[in-house]
Amino acid sequence: MRLLHTMLRVGHLQRSIDFYTQVLGMQLLRTTERPEQKYSLAFVGYGTNPDHAEIELTYNHGVESYELGTAFGHIAIGVHNVAATCASVREQAASLGGVITREPGPVKGGNTIIAFITDPDGYKIELIERPAL
Repeated sequence: MRLLHTMLRVGHLQRSIDFYTQVLGMQLLRTTERPEQKYSLAFVGYGTNPDHAEIELTYNHGVESYELGTAFGHIAIGVHNVAATCASVREQAASLGGVITREPGPVKGGNTIIAFITDPDGYKIELIERPAL
C-alpha cells in the first residue's frame, strides 16, 4: 500500500494553487475541470505519484468556504530550514495568504525544530526541519 494523495476542499482554486506553488514551492502537477459535476481539481506536490504523495485541491463551484471541524489535524512538510521557510512565508503572505501560527522552535519535549503555518483556507501545515533532505 502507498499513500497517494490528501484532498483539501478550497474556496478559491487559483489562490490555493498560488499558495502551494509560490509559498511552499510545490509544482502544479495537473488539473481537471468537471463543469457538469460542478467541481474543479488541481493536484500539487513536490513530485508525482507513485514516488511522492500529492495534495488534491478541490473547488466545488459556488462554495467559497468550509467549516473545518475539529477532527483534521495538519499536513506535515519536511524542510531544510524551518526559520528560513517561515521568513519566506512572511514575505509572501501579504499577497498569497498564509500565516505563521507557531514560530520556529523545538517540539515540546524534544529537539526537533518545527513551526506551523495556516493556508488561505485555514488548513494547518506543520514544517519539520530535516536538514538532510
